[in-house]
Amino acid sequence: CPDISESERIDCAPGQVVTERKCCWKPVADPKVPACFFPRNWGYEVTNVLTNESTGLTAQLKKLSSPSLFGNDIVDALLTAEYQTSNRFHFKITDFNEIRYEVSSENTNLMNGTTKKSSLSYDVEVIKNPFSIRVLRKSNKRVLLDTGIGPLQFDQQYLELSFRLPSSNVYGLGEHVHQQYLHNMSWNTWPIFTRDTTPTKGKINLYGAHTFFLCLEDTSGASFGVFLMNSNAMEVTLQPAPAITYRTTGGILDFYIFLGNTPEQVVQEYLEVVGRPFLPSYWSLGFQLSRRDYGGIDGLRNVVNRTRDAEIPYDVQYSDIDYMNGNKVFTIDKQAYPMLSEFAKDLHDNGQKYIIILHPGIANHDPDYETYRNGSKNRVWIMSSSGFAVGKGYAGESVFPDFTNPDSIAWWTQQVTEFHKGLEFDGVWIEMDELATVAQGSNDNKCESNNLNSPPFTPSILNGSLLVNTLCMDTEFYSGLHYDVHSLYGYNMAKATNLALDAVFNSTTRNFVLSRSTFAGSGKFAGHWLGNNAATWDDLRWSIPSILEFNLFGIPLVGANICGYKNNVTEELCRRWMQLGAFYPLSRNHNGPEYMDQDPAAFGLNSLLLQSSRHYLNIRYTLLPYLYTLFYRAHTLGETVARPLVHEFYQDPATWAVHEQFLWGPGLLITPVLYKVLKAYIPDAIWYDYETGLAIQPRKQFIDMPLPSDRIGLHLRGGYIFPTQEPDRTTEDSRKNPMGLIIALDYKREAKGQLYWDDGMLIISNLTELKLGQEFSIEWKLVVSDLEKFNCFPENPAVSEESCKQRGCLWEQATIPGVPTCFYDTIPQYAASNIQYQPTGITMDLTLLENSTSAQAAAAPRVVSDPLSGKISSLKLSVTYHTENMLQVKIYSTSKKRYEVPVPLTIPSPPLNTCENCLYDVSVKTNPFGLQIQRKSSGTVIWDSQLPGFTFSEMFLSISTRLPSQYIYGFGETDHSSFRKNMSWNTWGMFARDEPPSYKKNSYGVHPYYMALEDDSNAHGVLLLNSNAMDVTLQPTPALTYRTIGGILDFYMVLGPTPELVTQQYTQLIGRPAMTPYWALGFQLSRYGYKSDAEISDLYSAMVAAEIPYDVQHVDIDYMDRKLDFTLSPSFQNLSVLINQMKTKGMRFLLTLDPVISGNETHYFTFTRGQEDNVFIKRPDSNDIVWGKVWAELPNVNVDGSLDHETQLKLYRAHVAFPDFLRNSTATWWKKEIKELYSNPQEPQKSLKFDGLRIDMNEPSNFVDGAVGGCRNDTLNKPPYMPDLEARNVGLNSKTLCMESEQILPDGSRVPHYDVHSLYGWSQTRPTYEAVQEVTGERGIVITRSTFPSSGRWGGHWLGDNTAAWDQLGKSIIGMMEFSLFGIPYTGADICGFFGDAEYEMCIRWMQLGAFYPFSRNHNTAGTRRQDPVAWNSTFEEYSRKVLRVRYSLLPYLYTLMHEAHTKGSTVIRPLLQEFTEDNTTWDIDYQFMLGPAILISPVLERNTFEIHAYFPRACWYDHSTGSGYNSSGEWKTLPAPLDHINLHIRGGYILPWQEPGMNTYDSRQNLMGLTVALDNDGKAEGQLFWDDGQSIGEYEPPESLHSIQSNFVTEAEHVSMEQKTSHISVSAADKKSVVFGELLKFHLLIYTLLQIVVVLVPQSCKFLSLTWIQG
Repeated sequence: CPDISESERIDCAPGQVVTERKCCWKPVADPKVPACFFPRNWGYEVTNVLTNESTGLTAQLKKLSSPSLFGNDIVDALLTAEYQTSNRFHFKITDFNEIRYEVSSENTNLMNGTTKKSSLSYDVEVIKNPFSIRVLRKSNKRVLLDTGIGPLQFDQQYLELSFRLPSSNVYGLGEHVHQQYLHNMSWNTWPIFTRDTTPTKGKINLYGAHTFFLCLEDTSGASFGVFLMNSNAMEVTLQPAPAITYRTTGGILDFYIFLGNTPEQVVQEYLEVVGRPFLPSYWSLGFQLSRRDYGGIDGLRNVVNRTRDAEIPYDVQYSDIDYMNGNKVFTIDKQAYPMLSEFAKDLHDNGQKYIIILHPGIANHDPDYETYRNGSKNRVWIMSSSGFAVGKGYAGESVFPDFTNPDSIAWWTQQVTEFHKGLEFDGVWIEMDELATVAQGSNDNKCESNNLNSPPFTPSILNGSLLVNTLCMDTEFYSGLHYDVHSLYGYNMAKATNLALDAVFNSTTRNFVLSRSTFAGSGKFAGHWLGNNAATWDDLRWSIPSILEFNLFGIPLVGANICGYKNNVTEELCRRWMQLGAFYPLSRNHNGPEYMDQDPAAFGLNSLLLQSSRHYLNIRYTLLPYLYTLFYRAHTLGETVARPLVHEFYQDPATWAVHEQFLWGPGLLITPVLYKVLKAYIPDAIWYDYETGLAIQPRKQFIDMPLPSDRIGLHLRGGYIFPTQEPDRTTEDSRKNPMGLIIALDYKREAKGQLYWDDGMLIISNLTELKLGQEFSIEWKLVVSDLEKFNCFPENPAVSEESCKQRGCLWEQATIPGVPTCFYDTIPQYAASNIQYQPTGITMDLTLLENSTSAQAAAAPRVVSDPLSGKISSLKLSVTYHTENMLQVKIYSTSKKRYEVPVPLTIPSPPLNTCENCLYDVSVKTNPFGLQIQRKSSGTVIWDSQLPGFTFSEMFLSISTRLPSQYIYGFGETDHSSFRKNMSWNTWGMFARDEPPSYKKNSYGVHPYYMALEDDSNAHGVLLLNSNAMDVTLQPTPALTYRTIGGILDFYMVLGPTPELVTQQYTQLIGRPAMTPYWALGFQLSRYGYKSDAEISDLYSAMVAAEIPYDVQHVDIDYMDRKLDFTLSPSFQNLSVLINQMKTKGMRFLLTLDPVISGNETHYFTFTRGQEDNVFIKRPDSNDIVWGKVWAELPNVNVDGSLDHETQLKLYRAHVAFPDFLRNSTATWWKKEIKELYSNPQEPQKSLKFDGLRIDMNEPSNFVDGAVGGCRNDTLNKPPYMPDLEARNVGLNSKTLCMESEQILPDGSRVPHYDVHSLYGWSQTRPTYEAVQEVTGERGIVITRSTFPSSGRWGGHWLGDNTAAWDQLGKSIIGMMEFSLFGIPYTGADICGFFGDAEYEMCIRWMQLGAFYPFSRNHNTAGTRRQDPVAWNSTFEEYSRKVLRVRYSLLPYLYTLMHEAHTKGSTVIRPLLQEFTEDNTTWDIDYQFMLGPAILISPVLERNTFEIHAYFPRACWYDHSTGSGYNSSGEWKTLPAPLDHINLHIRGGYILPWQEPGMNTYDSRQNLMGLTVALDNDGKAEGQLFWDDGQSIGEYEPPESLHSIQSNFVTEAEHVSMEQKTSHISVSAADKKSVVFGELLKFHLLIYTLLQIVVVLVPQSCKFLSLTWIQG
């Protein structure tokens, strides 16, 4: 143990008898100094730090090896630090792995602010080992806080953090009787845990819980404050280092640090977070009378009358519990207090107010007690394990409302409202709201023995137990455990009471709530009295520090019971107390039962006490305009009302410890008489005696101030103006009297002051140009256009008005379909602050604004299942300028690390250091918050999120943006009826699902990406990198709303500006598509339902006989033994031989694999090895595999295919496990299994020499919902918000895994399937592609059903299990165009349909269309008729052969396009708008499409159609079949379309390479090649040819030694007449670069080149030429 000075020792065994010396041990003489203390090397170390210079940092903490103090240590913690404002620093230490209880963000109100790094007033340093954090004042490098003095302790029920302080001037912490305002730092430990007990000396925890302290650094006034947002039982130790240690029993360590130039500024900073105090009604500042037990109505009337007779200013009369019947709330003892309502009316007639007491204990033993019956019916009580929690209250055995339950608030509101109808009270004071029970000893014997009722560490609270005079700690609230929320009970009861009074007074007048128990932020809606004090001189003295502390805490309406609650008071003490109490912010005389009356008139009309009381109360009433203005400033600015001298005179050290004098605001010095000899301090200013108006001579010194028995010291500070008003008996009367000003001049003969004036009662909000003496009536209604309505209740379009408003939203019946009836108010939920503009981007803090709901919904209880609840209070937004055409916008939580998508992106590092040449400008909007992104060249705003509804909660994230136009394309994978999205209030869900294409149903893949066309033809693309379930809504504003249920908001935007450039930039970000082998562009056949390998052999023979081009044969899961991966069915025993035979003839084979592996086998090595390698997805915190059922069949069963699906599932399907392809070890296992499928080491004759693989069912699909045995986490499987998905009513686990299933990311972190479900197919594709290449040694292909952004890097995609229906032809075009946008160009639909029987004409038309799919495959399912080309008749064969020969002739062109896609990210299948963006007619065309830039395809898509209406953009167009040219200015044409014909047109200006077709690509690549030259209007044409061996693995860019071949052909116009439609120019390869080109073709080297030809002619019109390149 190091030699640590005594003052710096941090106690290692607080409050304990040391029996085991885990720490350093060194007793000393002073018993206060801990003998057992921490060494320096305990705590945590920093393992990872992420720093953002402008916003803060995060650091992962790992516990250092050290003994455990209380067990259950948290090994991994997370530090999140934020530079929230220039003067506010926030850091949290949380459990890295588990969510812990945190005080609701409702308790904070982070205001809007803008902070640049240069304007921060502090620096933060993080020391890594052992971890500590230091906060320094930037101006002088002073260390304000240093946690290195002691180790961080973070156990499940013990959290500790210490701070070394720069000075001993510490104020705050409560609620206690500190006896002085400046803390004694000599080893004092103060417990904080709300408790009903007598306020007296000693370290006793009292009614409130306040963890805030202020530290004055020096005479400069520089100060800072520290606030721990934690409501668990705790203690705080102050020691002479100076240092402070917080020890709490739960929650998290959530600290706010506030820096100010003065103490008052620190208070203002603090109140910006917890909320500034409410503005009290003017009358509540008048004098008030109360006592417990007036002896009945006559005694009560007597006090009122004698006080009036004594002409004492007097506004408010209270009733304590004696007015109740049997002490039951909401009842009246009509025998003792008959006609109580008439008494209240009498008070009102005299301009006075009436306050009643309420307490939370509800008697449960009276069957006729309506309050109890209503509460029980609505189940509003706190719960125990055996039902309603019971304790003893004033009325005997009682239950207690749970004010965190919205139902309880509604019930409480109803009780208060109904009671007010019979007794018109004006306010409520609430007692026993510490959740106190009547004293009956400890509950130890009544509470269960567990770690909540008896935690391993108990702070030094009164009686040493959490259970004394309250309920058991394991009782349950709506918001959590009593253990966590006990100290919030008074806060929540006061809040609920305030809401109830809103209902009583219709939210028109200000409420009056007085609460005994308080928490940080209680001042927003309640005042406080200091509890049941005693009639002693000490209590008189101690009231001043407590009042000053509550002003520090933001509860300025505070006062002690004048003359004391307990004991009989003496006349002298009561006189001096009335003098002081006349200047309490809350001035109330109150005492307890059985004690003498102590109201001023009780001492006699001629008593000195009464005369002195009347005198000072008249002064109070005179100065009420000044006091009221101070409360207004407290309400609006967060200033204190009762103010310690140190706040105004910090430069004078003598003021630092003054606590027996105080100020009203900055100007009125109050010096009460507390001792026989009065010593007073006169601060450094000019002071005027209030009574005489004379300036006093002393200043900046202590003086003796002899005062007579009826006087105290009142002095006015020079430089201030005090508004006054002639006093009267009540404030109602005095407000009718003349007003005046007292002007106290300073040494410059100057003075300043303020007056805030209103009617004193009404709620006034931002009304300007009010004039005194005039009445104003203002009424307005927020009118929201339909186009500006953003859905606030997306889960229920038929939401009721009540439910809508409970969510805090606006409701209006819609007349237009789709327009939401429930929509967001325009009030923002988040404010931007600490905005930092840097060369590389922008950063800012987003802070949740409290009460961010409309006024009309403010009083409505929160809906229990509201997915918008639980908003994350502190967010960070960063904008990064990655390139001149690409930027990133990321919004994430600063309080807790959230899941982020692990898909690797190609992002330049570092980002740009200047954005001078960027295509975009980014600006931050702050009122309300929003981000605006504008295209520099045009000024078009392409993104504007300054819209209602931005939400970021734990399981619901939503953001809306305006769009620049109605032309939006993308978002998938869903069945869209048009390429351009329908903007008429349409919502599309995205969540990978085994769902055949059907309108608006989410299907196999997830692509949260769209491309937008701007009105001026520019284009941009936006990706939301988020893999959680989501939906998007498009509305005609135009606007877009994203809603996702997890992760973060991580947007990438590419600026194009052309559509083609947008796709190229997008694929540059996510990864370029894989380069397909040449053979993969050939025609392909497949069927689910082949009976044997002989059937495939026969099919091949028939295709060859029919001379129909055909390259690839697929085999579906039929080849497997009982549908088990990596097995071979007895019916396919000769498949290996067949594959080898067909491959010798140039054919290729693709096999199908499903991801799931059967677990019902005894010698199934695939499963065994998977178990050994731990590759299968498991349940969380368990070794249990998540079992599902898919296709795999049980052994030794005979499947009866005639049975229904559910029966077959039950009888025949095996339990299957799902490999976790995110886990690193899974890829190795998967590749090994594929290798053994290709080369079977045990049975070589079963080796299947495939050329590629098709992976199916990888959403992942499951035939049971979730898992065999069900799911175990309802929250994840049925989250609070279910996006607009198929099976929305079932849950996310419908047809897939349980969402709680655990997967392992590549970095080893654990993540629920909930987050990564839609990545399953993506994660399987890469290792499958790598395996294909490794085992074949060739390029190969993988076709995957489920995709995600970047899947195209490793695979192609088929559009799923479509149907043999006419509408599917057109939808396949849309699907291909969308996947081109998504960077997956190798795409196609199942030609002729997967489900259902294809009809003859439709299948012909589909064969013609499918001949131009990049992935051209005819495929259907078992049980349907055959639909391959040789399954019909000779005519069908002829038509198929004809169109496929056209395809094969164009394969050099298509292959070149695929190379362009691979190297540049270009599209292959293109919408017309991609090439003709400036022609806005093309923006809506999706039934024609382009193959690259040069071929226009106009298919027949409807039955019995033999001519089509086709659009020709401005260009020369040539009919591919006839060569005839047509010069279009952009017009529609009717084209003949006989059954044997599909219309292809070549665009002028392009040269197309072609090749004579063969039976397959192997054959065709031996044939002659040629060039088709289509001239444009200028007689020019250009083209490219990429050529290599078509199958080798390698890079596809030309090496430096090989350059593009460019040949120019020039001919005179007259050599080509209009009638001559084609010219054939033969060129020998030997004549043009014969070595490079010829050798490449001849020897099939692993080199390649790009042939680029430019032909320039000078024609009079469009010409079309065909050039043949004769190879070798």
